[in-house]
Amino acid sequence: MRQEIRVEGLAEPISHFTDAVRAGDLLFVSGIVAVDAEGRLVGGEDVVAQTRQVFENMRVVLAAAGCGFEDVVKVTVFLTDIADRPRINPLRQEVFGPTRPASTLVEVSRLAVEGAKVEIECVALVPR
Repeated sequence: MRQEIRVEGLAEPISHFTDAVRAGDLLFVSGIVAVDAEGRLVGGEDVVAQTRQVFENMRVVLAAAGCGFEDVVKVTVFLTDIADRPRINPLRQEVFGPTRPASTLVEVSRLAVEGAKVEIECVALVPR
């Protein structure tokens, strides 16, 4: 089974993709940056504020598929400055709680949205 998930109320994708794709029991959530419903960057230069918005958008996408952060099995974080890792780690601990997904952290030179400092994608196991 393959199902594309587009969440009403989130910004339109800037390219040819959808918010998430369910494939069997797995949910693949596209990379999320800190934008509001109109696609405007949230948080300015503050990586912590941006990360909060990213996780809020991710919560909405996960919920649309019947998932929560406790169902995430893999997360990939893209930062434009690897030195920001210690600043966003408390937010990760806050949203994931005791759940510890497999994780990858990558420093990149730029992200698709001008001014974005963080982008996060994930894979979740859809509960039965």
